[in-house]
Amino acid sequence: MLIALVGATGTGKSALSLDLAERLRARGRPVEIVNADAMQLYRGMDIGTAKLAVSERRGVPHHLLDELEVTDEASVEWYQGRARSVIDEIDERGGDAILVGGSGLYVSSVLFDLRFPGTDPAVRARYEAAAEQHGPGALFRLLRERDPVAAERIGSTNVRRLVRALEVGEITGEPFSARLPDEAPRWRPSVIVGVHDERADLVARLDARVEGMWAAGLLDEVRGLVADGLERGVTASRAIGYAQAAAQLRGELSEAEAVETTAALTRRYARRQVSWFRRYQDAHWVRSGDPRSLEEALDTLEG
Repeated sequence: MLIALVGATGTGKSALSLDLAERLRARGRPVEIVNADAMQLYRGMDIGTAKLAVSERRGVPHHLLDELEVTDEASVEWYQGRARSVIDEIDERGGDAILVGGSGLYVSSVLFDLRFPGTDPAVRARYEAAAEQHGPGALFRLLRERDPVAAERIGSTNVRRLVRALEVGEITGEPFSARLPDEAPRWRPSVIVGVHDERADLVARLDARVEGMWAAGLLDEVRGLVADGLERGVTASRAIGYAQAAAQLRGELSEAEAVETTAALTRRYARRQVSWFRRYQDAHWVRSGDPRSLEEALDTLEG
C-alpha cells in the first residue's frame, strides 16, 4: 500500500507518520517512510528543515533524506523517478510506503501520472535573464497574464518555478497548470491523509518554530553550509530560513530582520501548501495534535 501523509509545514506530519508506522508494524505490516520535503533531500540542512535525527526515527527505515549536496540542483523530474524507484523496492520487500512531506509538486509527481516535458536552454535562459534584470515580480506578472492558475499556485517569489512554468507554456503551447494534478490519474492505488490545523494555531506554532531554529543554532549550521558551497546551490540557497541566515552572515540583515522575514515567508508558504493539498479531492483530513488523529488515520487505511 502507498500512503501519503501531507499538509502544511508545522502540522506534525513526521510525528504522526512514526505513530502510524509503529501501529502498522505492530500489526505485522512492514512500513518504511519516504521523504517528500524538497529541502530535507540536502545533507547538512537539518535544523531549518526540522529533519528527524536517526535517533528520533524509532527504528523505522527512512528514505530520500540527505541524498544531495547543497550545490546539487533538485528537480521534480529527478525526484519522481527516485521516489517511485524506492517505493517499488519497498513494495517488492512486502512493505507499505508512507510518503511524508509538504512539497506539493514533489508529492503530486509521485501520486499522480504527471509527465514532464523537456527543456529548451534558450527559452529558459531568456526567462532567467528577465528575472535577473527585472526581478521575480516581472515573471509573476507575465505568468499571471498567460496562466493565472499556475501563477496563483506558484506565488510571486519562486524564480525557479516561475521560469519553469513560463518555459513549459512556451514549449508545449499549453498552460503549465494543465499539467498539475486536479483530477489526474493515480500512478498506483494510494490513500491520502492530510493534516490540518486552525490558521491562528498554525501561525503561532510556525512563528515559535522559526524562533527555535535560530535558538537551536541555525546560524552555525548555515555558516558551515556556506563553506560547503550553499550560496552556489540553485535550489538549496533559496530555502526559507537558509537564505535569510546567509544574508545575516553577510551583514545584509540583522538577526531580528532575518527571523522576521523567515517567519513571514514561512506563513506564506504554509498558505500555499494548504491551498495545494486541499485540491486532493479524496484526501482524508485529520486535526494536528488531536489524540484521535492516529485512530482516524488507521480507520481511513482499513476502510
